[in-house]
Amino acid sequence: MTDLPTQPLHLGQTSALPASPEEAVLDYVPNPRPGKPYLVRFTAPEFTSLCPVTGQPDFAHLVIDYAPAATIVESKSLKLFLGAFRNHAAFHEDCTVGIGQRLFDEMKPVWLRIGGYWYPRGGIPIDVFWQSGEPPVGMWLPVQDVPGYRGRG
Repeated sequence: MTDLPTQPLHLGQTSALPASPEEAVLDYVPNPRPGKPYLVRFTAPEFTSLCPVTGQPDFAHLVIDYAPAATIVESKSLKLFLGAFRNHAAFHEDCTVGIGQRLFDEMKPVWLRIGGYWYPRGGIPIDVFWQSGEPPVGMWLPVQDVPGYRGRG
């Protein structure tokens, strides 16, 4: 993003949950450490969306890692964006990759990856991964450390 608002839309304000991910406005603020390679991680262990076939809720543990360039995403706006999926019907693949691509397209980080660790639907857990390309050389990349679904065992 080249034109940053002078004041983030959500930070320090009362903000309603957007009706859909498309209506959600993500705020980006200047990177406080430009030119210094570092990794930012957001974890959303209680992400929800709706099955596009049955309308039943789907649950996932999302892990978003990125190396900032000129901007960083403001966390409250990200929380509202992710919350907007609560009533959004889409397959796991569409939700996971769509979140990663939107963040990458708008924020323009050096690199971004997302892991969507979905709880079983029909007895089968589905994990979805997307990244924007090769990670930066020399960047420390922690493992995402979300264990595969094991049921009660």
